[in-house]
Amino acid sequence: MNTTLLPHIVIIGAGFAGLETARGLAKARVRITLIDKNNHHLFQPLLYQVAIAGLLPSQIAQPVRTIFRKQKNLAFQMGEVTEVDLNEKYIRLNGSVIAFDYLVISAGARTNFFGFDTLEEHGLQLKDLDTAVKTRNHLLSMFEQASHEGDAEKRKAKLTFVIVGGGPTGVETAGALSELITHVMRKDFPRLDLKDAQVILLEAGPSLIAAYPDELREATFKLLRNKNVDIQLNTKMQDFNGQRVTLGDGSTIETQTLIWTAGAKAAEIIDSLGMEQASMGRVRVTPSLQLPLFPDAFVIGDAAFLVNGNGQPLPMLSTVAIQQGKAAAKNIRRLIEGKEPLPFHYKDPGLLATIGRNAAVARIFGISFSGFIAWVIWVFLHIYRIVGFRNRILVMFNWAWDYFFYDNQVRLITKE
Repeated sequence: MNTTLLPHIVIIGAGFAGLETARGLAKARVRITLIDKNNHHLFQPLLYQVAIAGLLPSQIAQPVRTIFRKQKNLAFQMGEVTEVDLNEKYIRLNGSVIAFDYLVISAGARTNFFGFDTLEEHGLQLKDLDTAVKTRNHLLSMFEQASHEGDAEKRKAKLTFVIVGGGPTGVETAGALSELITHVMRKDFPRLDLKDAQVILLEAGPSLIAAYPDELREATFKLLRNKNVDIQLNTKMQDFNGQRVTLGDGSTIETQTLIWTAGAKAAEIIDSLGMEQASMGRVRVTPSLQLPLFPDAFVIGDAAFLVNGNGQPLPMLSTVAIQQGKAAAKNIRRLIEGKEPLPFHYKDPGLLATIGRNAAVARIFGISFSGFIAWVIWVFLHIYRIVGFRNRILVMFNWAWDYFFYDNQVRLITKE
């Protein structure tokens, strides 16, 4: 059979949502073109581990071509989509035009700096491998510079690390960075007095991980405090010039390090669709994840805005993206068969966030708990979900080594 006669599905983005859509169509009689500006799938929940020198980039990423090596109906193209024409049903990629019968946009999100131009210039972020490695290089460089800094005030500024945003990423980064200082850097820099080293977590709202239940928010606060993280709630960041953070009340923090984890918005390609957008630039989709007026186009994952059964928008989480990817694949198969697509219903698997070694918070099956048991569950689930058996083994070995010897194996300052 001439494969060019088969329905052509174009998937933009090889994140969790795109991957699951492609997998869900593995046995369908279709042609799939999967497009991403990177040649790898990134396990983003562990990106902060790269930033704090806990894992290598290769341990949380897997080449897309390797993942789909055995899927014969899929072709991967690396590149950036510059135009989407929903009426004529084509996309433009690196100057070439690719027609589609069905389109799935799973382009994810980008960092939202909320108009802080200086922050975008001087601050650090955790969005992809490049930014994570840049953050790691910067953090390690601060300790190197502090080790030979004669001025006490300048040395303290180099050892002051500010994290903005009290969501899961901010909480996990703060806990891991505090442990890096306490258990690892003290051994690497025995002549450097690290009593001035501090991790400051700024949150504009009244609590950490606001989307979590009260008991988990309180547990998170206590666990971070026990790890010597300075938590400042109801504190807005006003400016950062690379040398100091200015807060909303006019006070300042002398530091050369600010890690921004306080915002995200839909990928740029979403802005070009000309569709109605909701908060964080996410495009409004129908209950079946399709674009209004364009039933052959789906938007899923972080770029999609859909209200849950409780009237709240679905969060930008990997669990949502994975389930939407599976649902999109099922609905495309139904459309090809001439059937009506089904509405998407999110099944909440629970909430998890780690605050460092032996410390995490979790809510599973309606039960909230924290501490060591929550941490074990967090480790197991994250290792299980990492793409590629080889990567699972490497991450497990790294974490086991770190756990028993309080050490990190990848404290490298490299060229970016």
